[in-house]
Amino acid sequence: MLSVEQVHKSYRKGGLFSNEKKQVLHDITFEWLPGECLGIIGESGSGKSTLGRLLLGIEKPDQGTICFEGKSVEHRKARVGKISAVFQDYTSSLNPFFTVEKTLLEPLRMLKKGQADVQAKIDLLLTQVGLDSTYRDKYPHELSGGEAQRVCIARAVATEPNCIVLDEAISSLDGSVQIQVLELLKNLKAMYGMGYIFITHDIQAAAYLCDRVMFIRSGHVEEIVTVEQLKDLQSPYAKNMLQMIIT
Repeated sequence: MLSVEQVHKSYRKGGLFSNEKKQVLHDITFEWLPGECLGIIGESGSGKSTLGRLLLGIEKPDQGTICFEGKSVEHRKARVGKISAVFQDYTSSLNPFFTVEKTLLEPLRMLKKGQADVQAKIDLLLTQVGLDSTYRDKYPHELSGGEAQRVCIARAVATEPNCIVLDEAISSLDGSVQIQVLELLKNLKAMYGMGYIFITHDIQAAAYLCDRVMFIRSGHVEEIVTVEQLKDLQSPYAKNMLQMIIT
């Protein structure tokens, strides 16, 4: 279980020597349950990507705690092999000097398997994300956007983590490719029994993939509901976001 309790986060405004701060997250509290897909939905600037970075231990909260299986995510041992991530910008997520094979070798090294097992695992991962062994020697610039994001997903899945944080992972892809990647994520979730935290502004995508959704507005949690309860939203903000895709 991942638990977030009374988390606050602010950033300095006006340069290095300024004491003025902008509060980005206010008293965020929620839980992610093992095996579930929790959608975090909000408009641009709502604080959802900041929250994603905190969940991954990339940044630290000003106040509050974020724990995975009872241990703070600030400690690397609490995250390694258990929480991984797929980001929106697949171009900057992949080292341009690494082949697909070398990209996948990085996380697989921590599993401490034999060379034959590692090579077999690479082929398996590529197959599971809809690619094949011919992609091993390709570099990022030789991949389409959808192919690059599939490699990022394969890398995230490589250690068979409990949870993958997906931060706007489909928003840079074309519509038809988005659907393919969502279906891929659904299949991988069932295959590995893992869960997702799916950060997005796209309610339709969240409704397709997620079990529960949490709406964030201006750094505050507005409402948390199951996907089945979306038709019964109470928050005017959440209702308005839903209405925008209906009309």
